[in-house]
Amino acid sequence: MVALQDNIAGGEKNILCWMMFWTLLPSAKRALGRQKEQGFKWQTRSYSTRLKSLSLGRFGGHIRGTLPRSGKGEAILQEDFGKGAMEIGGAGVLQIRQVLLFFVLLGMSQAGSDSGRFSVAEEMQSGSIVGNLAKDLGLEVGELSFRGARVVSNDNKQRLQLDINTGDLLLSEALDREELCGFTEPCVLHFQILMKSPLQFLRIELQVKDINDNSPAFLEKEMLLEIPENSPVGAVFLLESAKDLDVGINALKNYTISPNSHFHIKMRVNPDNRKYPELVLDKALDYEDQSELSFILTALDGGSPPKSGSALVRVLVVDINDNSPEFEQPFYEVKISEDSTLGSPVVTVSAWDLDSGKNGEISYMFSHASEDIRKTFEINQKSGEVSLTSPLDFETTESYSIIIQATDGGGLFGKSTLRIEVMDVNDNAPEVTVSSITSPIPENSPETVVMVFSIRDRDSGENGRMICSVSENLPFVLKSSVENYYTLQTERMLDRESQAEYNITITVTDMGTPRLKTEHNITVLVSDVNDNAPTFTQTSYTLWVRENNSPALHIGSVSATDTDAGANAQVTYSLLPPPDPLVPLASLVSINPDNGHLFALTSLDYEALRAFEFRVGATDRGSPALSSQALVRVLVADANDNAPFVLYPLQNASAPCTELVPRAAEPGYLVTKVVAVDGDAGQNAWLSYQLLKATEPGLFGVWAHNGEVRTARLLSERDAPKQRLVVLVKDNGEPPLSASVTLHVLLVDGFSQPYLPAPEAEAAAAAPADPLTVYLVVALASVSSLFLFSVLVFVAVRLCRRGGAASAGRCPVAEGHFPGHLVDVSGTGTLSQSYQYEVCLMGGTGTNEFKFLKPILPNLPTQRTGKEIEENHTSYNSLGFNIQ
Repeated sequence: MVALQDNIAGGEKNILCWMMFWTLLPSAKRALGRQKEQGFKWQTRSYSTRLKSLSLGRFGGHIRGTLPRSGKGEAILQEDFGKGAMEIGGAGVLQIRQVLLFFVLLGMSQAGSDSGRFSVAEEMQSGSIVGNLAKDLGLEVGELSFRGARVVSNDNKQRLQLDINTGDLLLSEALDREELCGFTEPCVLHFQILMKSPLQFLRIELQVKDINDNSPAFLEKEMLLEIPENSPVGAVFLLESAKDLDVGINALKNYTISPNSHFHIKMRVNPDNRKYPELVLDKALDYEDQSELSFILTALDGGSPPKSGSALVRVLVVDINDNSPEFEQPFYEVKISEDSTLGSPVVTVSAWDLDSGKNGEISYMFSHASEDIRKTFEINQKSGEVSLTSPLDFETTESYSIIIQATDGGGLFGKSTLRIEVMDVNDNAPEVTVSSITSPIPENSPETVVMVFSIRDRDSGENGRMICSVSENLPFVLKSSVENYYTLQTERMLDRESQAEYNITITVTDMGTPRLKTEHNITVLVSDVNDNAPTFTQTSYTLWVRENNSPALHIGSVSATDTDAGANAQVTYSLLPPPDPLVPLASLVSINPDNGHLFALTSLDYEALRAFEFRVGATDRGSPALSSQALVRVLVADANDNAPFVLYPLQNASAPCTELVPRAAEPGYLVTKVVAVDGDAGQNAWLSYQLLKATEPGLFGVWAHNGEVRTARLLSERDAPKQRLVVLVKDNGEPPLSASVTLHVLLVDGFSQPYLPAPEAEAAAAAPADPLTVYLVVALASVSSLFLFSVLVFVAVRLCRRGGAASAGRCPVAEGHFPGHLVDVSGTGTLSQSYQYEVCLMGGTGTNEFKFLKPILPNLPTQRTGKEIEENHTSYNSLGFNIQ
């Protein structure tokens, strides 16, 4: 609000100064005339300039400038100013108030319309400071740097550069006002300040001020005039005008000629505001007295100091030509299309002369025509036909004003003005100027600005109207910002995995007839964002590895892919912690983090661990990292690495186990059964039995599938009472493994009671016994006693360990070494993994019988986890064992 009041106050002061200037200007002129009479060289222009210096600031600035101070001249000026002020105070008070109100409104409009305008004198050196953009537009200097401000021009020529550190606008090159604008005044160049974040355009205008750097020059250094001697005093003759490229106060101002007694110079202004000289006859010519006159024509501009150019004027006096040519029309006006062919006629002018003979012959020519007009048109000197000699361009020049002079043979002439208006045709295709482009752009980012560009059509009207479009099947949209500026941005989020590159065609079409269009093609790349997690080729993997493998054996691989690119697609594999912390996964397997290869770290044992499973993770290297999981199940394949183990009869007892067979046994009598197990599985645990050695071949036989030893024939008295059998137990593995067991069989005469002498033989007991019989009885008693003692010791130890509860109801057996796992996967071995047997020796009868009791544990599932296998690692080293 304060700034607005300052602006209004400054505007009122400026208005008052302007009002005083125009009101007191007549008094100032009188003062100047008075000073001129007293020898002072004052110029009204200097006072006007100083009074005009009391101007309004750019944004409510202060009044600048002072009145001249020059002694006596100042006193005279102040005196006349005082008189003028007294005249104001009279009857014109009401008019002054109206004028004051008008200037108040004008000042207020001026106070707010100068924003973004700068001025600079032409030919200033490159790097000169034009102004401070940040200060004039009320911006912070840091904001220009932060938002990447830069200067954009319509014709893509960087005549200005912006110092974003100070906010100063600097010249990139020396400016030539005549080259940029020609005779156009004021010479204003338009620029835009482009700032991002957010996108903003600021218009600025740069006015290039003219300096007096060009002197007036005549196209011809010598002019020849033929003037009849009967020309009346006051006759006017046209002279060629001088050309001054400067404008305004520095433009051509006046013409003078060297002193002579016949002519003086009068200056005229043609319709296009060009000044040209006319030679005025002051004294009648006398061909007989002087047939030729010469003088110097000088052209002066208004610069300070003024510059000049001169030409020689030669006047030839001719006799008796008293009629000048006259045109049919004083003003010709025609329209011509800009695409007219060269040589086509434009118009034909016509003039007549009342004289006869040579004085009546008329020739036509362009008068005071510029170089551009002379290049574009020509006139037939005899017929007056104006024709086209150079292509027309409506965008460069919309109309031409030509003075045509008709001169007769005696030197008299008439003139007429020809105005040629150029009609626009649609001959310019639209132009596309790219200000900035962004590529690549990240995927998953909506409404991202891809390109900022402007369009332009040099035609006018409907021919200059444009439509901008982009292909409809692309996820991009055009948005208009300021005049003819567009931004290309994404319409929705992009997916690099679907399409990583877009070829975009921007089409600009004008509305002319025929329509012209311009296509601008750009390629936009889409950069990757980590938006896809790795994906395993399978949700679960099953790997087989044979037991007893070598450490660091490659057992298989897992694989995952990532559809992203670069680091976002680089996958790293890892083992995930198992849900059960008791499973030593880190000691079992390892994984290569680069390719997913799995390795067994230790030698696996099928009997200890049949299968285990774990999870594998795949993580990419994006930010943030994404991951996925897969289940890996490792199955251990069995190898034939366990030989059969004989459970019965025991081979490590201190005394051999002797089987008793009555001599009255029938063929097929069950002598005993060899019980063996194999720690392997499948066909590696299929056991077969065969009789390897026997004391009496053919007396006993062994069933191959169950190990039962039976008599093959009737016993006879000739058969030895002691028989020794060697039974071979062999598995079905590759290669097969085997074990052997030795059986001792004693043939006796009776089986239900212990072997004792018959009652009828008691009498004979007193007699000396057979030594062989005595030895046999003693040996049998010793073996039985030792066996019973071992069984009692074993039972006592087991009872002490288990508190007596676990072994209640079980039969005592001798202790021996058994394998940890007695496993048969198929259940076709001697003992199935699903059963637990109790084997009892019936020692109370003295016949050393054994029997098999029914299983006391139900069938268990064959499928078990690694944890269950680990828990069942320890088995009982007794005949009451767990078979899993």
